[in-house]
Order: sequence, then C-alpha cells, then structure tokens
Amino acid sequence: MAKKDYYEILGVDKKASDAELKSAYRKLAQKHHPDKKGGDEARFKEINEAYQTLSNKEKRAQYDRFGSTFAGGGGSANSGWGFNGGGFNGSVNMEDLGDFSDIFESFFGGGRGRSSARRTYRRGSDLQVVQEITLEQAYSGVTKELQFKTFAVCEICQGEGHDVKEGTKKCQTCGGQGEVREVRQSVFGNVEQIRACSDCRGVGEVPNKVCQECHGSGRVEKKRLQKIEIIPGVANGQLIKVPGAGEVGERKAGAGDLYIQVNVAKHPLFHREGVNLYLQKEISLLDVLLNKKIEIPLIAGDPIHVEIPAGFSFTQQFKVENKGMPHLHSKNRGDLLVTFEVKKPNHVSKKAKQLLEALEKEL
Repeated sequence: MAKKDYYEILGVDKKASDAELKSAYRKLAQKHHPDKKGGDEARFKEINEAYQTLSNKEKRAQYDRFGSTFAGGGGSANSGWGFNGGGFNGSVNMEDLGDFSDIFESFFGGGRGRSSARRTYRRGSDLQVVQEITLEQAYSGVTKELQFKTFAVCEICQGEGHDVKEGTKKCQTCGGQGEVREVRQSVFGNVEQIRACSDCRGVGEVPNKVCQECHGSGRVEKKRLQKIEIIPGVANGQLIKVPGAGEVGERKAGAGDLYIQVNVAKHPLFHREGVNLYLQKEISLLDVLLNKKIEIPLIAGDPIHVEIPAGFSFTQQFKVENKGMPHLHSKNRGDLLVTFEVKKPNHVSKKAKQLLEALEKEL
C-alpha cells in the first residue's frame, strides 16, 4: 500500500506546530463534513485520520519514521480511533475524539454535558458609530454627545424580562434541568448531544408573568445619548472604545462595547500628515525683495509673522517648529511646514520695468 502523506492531506508543512495542525484540521473538517452540503465522507475520514495521527506526539514520531503503515496507525478497520468499516461503531464518544467534538458543535449546535444549568441569553452586540470633527477640534480636543438607536434595559421590568413579584415555575420541557438531551442520526451512527433548553434558556425555570413591554427579553429598542471625550491629537479614522456602552444583552446577559470612529474633516488651508501640518502660502515678489515679514496662519491662535532668511531657496519648505498637531498623551507638538509660492505680477509698466532694471544693476 502506498504511504499516505498526512501533511499533504492537511495542507501543512512537516514542521507545522500543534496550533497550525489544529487550525488546518478544523477548516478542512468543516468544509468536507458529510452532513454539510457538498461534503465528502471519504475525504472527511481521511482528514480525521491524518489529524489524529499528527496531533499525537508518539504517533507523529512513528509516522515520520515508518509512514502510515506503522502498527496502530493507518486507516484500517481496526485503527482504534472509533471507526469500524463504513462508519462509527455505535454512538460517538466525544471525549475520545478530543477537538473533533468542536466540529460536531458547529453543525449540531450542541456541546458536552455539564453539571449545572447555564443561561443562554444573548449578550449585547458591539456597536460602531462615526463622529466627524474639524481639524481645530482634533488639535484642541472636544466633548461630543452622540445619539444613536440601540437596545437598552427595559425600564418596566428592570431587565428581568418578567414580573419578579409573580415569581417563576419549573420548566416542563426540561424538568427544571435547564438542558435537554438529544440523539440524532448521522452517517457515523447515533450522535448524542446535550443542549440548553430553548424554552427556559438554560435556567430551568420560566416566569409566571412575562413583561409585556419587552416580551421577556429584558431590553427594548430606544435612542441613547452618550458623551465622549476626544483628546487632543486624535488621528483621522482612530477608534475610541467605550466598554459596556454598546447594545444591552437579553435579561442582563451583558452589554457589548461602543466603538467611535473619529473622522477628521478636510481643512481648507492645512494638510495633515501625522503630527505635522502643511501649508501653501502665496507671497508677493516685492515682499520678498523688500524683506517684509510674511504672515503665517496657525491652526490655533493668532497668526505669526516671519522673515524669510537671506539665501532661502523657495524650492524648500519653511519650517515653523512646534506649531503642528499635538502628540497623543503628550505636551509635544509637530511642526508647521510652509511651501511659498511667489506670485508674479500680471502686468509690469514701462516705468516699473526701468526701476527693476536699475535694481538688477544695483544688485
């Protein structure tokens, strides 16, 4: 019999780690599961055989040395891994299969047995909202009040989903256990699973009087106001997380988080790159020749007036230090980099031309 290449079957390198093996196995097993549309039973068994060998250190060492025909390995009917000819031998023992049970959970929605009931109320979802601010607000920081629609705690029942005074009674579906046991037929035989009771949501009890406002969920949809502090130096597209400020879960199951994406609007004068600001400034040729001070606007505060140093090349950027954007959580600031554009007069009179020619001789 030709040697099976288990590494090739799982699509991993021979030096693959346990985590890489597990990841490859889970993806392939879910893709080829026989109970899934387009699944392949033979391919599924082959994948499982490869993983059961390579995930065991001793079996992997023997396989690397002797191949897939070593004693106790391979895909024979007596492989000892729960297969018996065309399928599993009777009911499946999930513990023996290890991570294989996770694959069954993904298809059948079940899980392993548990000693106590568990709540299965749905946790609130995370929310993301977009808040636009100006560049000036990004420079100085700003407080914003957001308004958005989401699930909030029901004020009638305070999130309980029922009238607490009326009490609860034992769930008849699960007999107060909070879980039900099911046996399903599959290509591998009978698959037994334990899942949370859908009637009592895993609690074992049901309310005598369900809240009419939220219909038992403990939450209602409404508008919410949320204040946020945007600190100086925030970047465009940056996310701000507010833990627990997202969607409220069912019956106090826990709230999601709120993520605010900050979008900084384009500015008519300044262009931002990191903590530096860039500005294009048009100046007069006469101002340059007469060495006049040039007015430079700032993102905050009054404009400043600067002198262009002798020998300055207008192909360079003029740097105004510490007049850019703030560093986050720091008192330091970036720089303002100015590109000067010398404006040429539209028309030069004869007299002006004579004066310029005289100036040229003087210079």
